[in-house]
Amino acid sequence: MLVQATLVHYIAIRDVVPSLVLVIVIWYAVRADALRAAIYGLAAGLCEDALSPQTGAAWTIATSLSALLASRLSRGFFADSVPLATTIVVIATLVRALIFWIVRALSGYPAGLGTLHFHQALLQAGFNAVIMIAAILIVRRFETAPE
Repeated sequence: MLVQATLVHYIAIRDVVPSLVLVIVIWYAVRADALRAAIYGLAAGLCEDALSPQTGAAWTIATSLSALLASRLSRGFFADSVPLATTIVVIATLVRALIFWIVRALSGYPAGLGTLHFHQALLQAGFNAVIMIAAILIVRRFETAPE
């Protein structure tokens, strides 16, 4: 959370930054059962909402539901599969953005910026996919390194 809140904004492109929090939540969720994934997503979402008080509970709801979805999508597959994890992180990013903006719209946020938010979500999904691929490959490199 600290890195997400303080450093990640330096790598923004078109005012869009990757969500390290979501990538970590999804990485956990593809390896955990649905209940544990949802609880982990709930905790991460609560932390995000605590750092941005004007969002209400939008991050909490969106992140926990995205973790639940990721856990359900990954059942029956290898958790360390690069294509699977990348696909799930892209889907989860888009679903999380959709849920976040639905919750914000229900709380009175104007919905007229939907196209802009959709484009930002697409770019963030690409960023998150690149981070997920890099993280998996780095972990694999150190897991298979001779001692």
